[in-house]
Amino acid sequence: MPKGEKHYETPRRSHCIMTREEAESGKRTRWEAMEIRGPIRNLSPYLWSLTHLTALFLNDNSLQRIPPDITKLCHLQCLDLAGNKLRSLPAELGDMTHLRELLLNNNMLRVLPYELGKLFLLQNLGLSGNPLQPEILAMVNEPNGTSKLLSFLLDNLSVAPRPPDREWINLPAPGQPRPTSRATFNVMSYNILTDKLATRQLYGYCPSWALTWEYRKQAILKEIMDSQADIVALQEVETEQFYSFFLPQLQQQGYDGIFTPKSRAKTMGEHERKFVDGCAQFFHKQKFSLLEHAVIEFNKLAMAHAEGSDDMVNRVQLRDNVGQAALLEVKESLRGESNSTQFQHLIVANVHIHWDPEFSDVKLIQTVMLMSELDNFAQKVQLDRGLPYRNSINGAPGIPFFLCGDFNSLPESGVLQFLLDSKIPTHHPDFKDLAYGGFMSRFSQAVSPGSGHDSSQLIHRFAIKRAYQNEHLPFTNYTYDFKGILDYIFYSYETLAPVALLGPVSKEWFNEYRVIGCPNPHHPSDHVPLLCEFEIRPQPFKL
Repeated sequence: MPKGEKHYETPRRSHCIMTREEAESGKRTRWEAMEIRGPIRNLSPYLWSLTHLTALFLNDNSLQRIPPDITKLCHLQCLDLAGNKLRSLPAELGDMTHLRELLLNNNMLRVLPYELGKLFLLQNLGLSGNPLQPEILAMVNEPNGTSKLLSFLLDNLSVAPRPPDREWINLPAPGQPRPTSRATFNVMSYNILTDKLATRQLYGYCPSWALTWEYRKQAILKEIMDSQADIVALQEVETEQFYSFFLPQLQQQGYDGIFTPKSRAKTMGEHERKFVDGCAQFFHKQKFSLLEHAVIEFNKLAMAHAEGSDDMVNRVQLRDNVGQAALLEVKESLRGESNSTQFQHLIVANVHIHWDPEFSDVKLIQTVMLMSELDNFAQKVQLDRGLPYRNSINGAPGIPFFLCGDFNSLPESGVLQFLLDSKIPTHHPDFKDLAYGGFMSRFSQAVSPGSGHDSSQLIHRFAIKRAYQNEHLPFTNYTYDFKGILDYIFYSYETLAPVALLGPVSKEWFNEYRVIGCPNPHHPSDHVPLLCEFEIRPQPFKL
């Protein structure tokens, strides 16, 4: 090395040699990077078995091609192919979606495969020294050039064929036809992904044209219309889009609807308020008419029940999620032969619970408050109509009841335990041992005052089940880094029975066409719509 010249070693290529003593003592080593240097023309297939590698340096060799088998290195984050003689790249390189750095400098590349646009996590793409089109080189050298080039490539990549239609799952007995003569109707629940969250930063694997609201809103509307749902519960609907798009479009198809924006809308000016999202319900007027509805604001409820609890104020009250409940009158066209008192009404609730996985306590408290408010609503509408107050605790079914929504909670969560068991211990781990004792004590007494109810349990009065089980729909949210069940339709099993469910989207389609998440050109949201057919059980009130 000439005098005065400094050698800068790349930290990720630094290494140390294990001593003989360390080896003899049984010390183990783990290496995640490999560097191959020299006049290498071909690569051994053994290299593709090193699937633990996160960095591979093949720069400054004489490689003329890279085989598609390189995709077997599925954990690779850094790939250096600079200084070779590459004239083309395999399209399969676009399936290496863990890549953060791809160096292709000083090769002989004239074109890039559009599949490289799928590398949405890529932060550094080296292309200088290649005879590429000048506009491609100019694009990558702009500020945020890597992101711009990847977006360009992805937007021009051919779209995968349409996935197969979701199939119906008949619940009474396999192979039996779906009933046509009973009092049946369809219920849909769907988080449509609000426009302000549909960004390249969050969903970089989706072409930018398929993320635009103009494209997605039409696809969402088509999902709703194709479902032929009689009741539709939507989450993440922007205020402006409810009034200017969804409501007028669905009114033309015989629906009416209600909307509840998140509580922050009250603090905003007229323009900003248009972009606040919330919950929306639609119902087909041929079968139902709206009698009354209620708004459930969780931050308002949290403040009312804080009473000195800093955790209630600093954690729960700050989340302005909302829910809504509607009392629908069931029309004669649906009631048919089942013309008992209980079939005259239906309660439908819709909710969007807080999203953050670190706030399991907030999710659970919001759900406890939700069920309390729904109980108050059910009691009010029954007594207003001269009906005796009924619920599962007093041993008689009440008005048929649905609860739809994005609960942002997995099936094994405290939220689901509380909803399905109708109770949960106040020391449940999801409460995180935070200072909610006063809230729990008040809610425990409020639900069943003077009944001798165990104060160490929180309860609700509804007897409900999930319409979908895990085996029916293994995920309702499908993104690059999360695939799981967050959305649910619950129903009062004493008065309603599910007849059929719209089954899962095809995982085989995702795998075959290397589609790594939703939204995508065929799925306008990161959530999957739930669609169930129900019938009303023929059992009247015992007045």
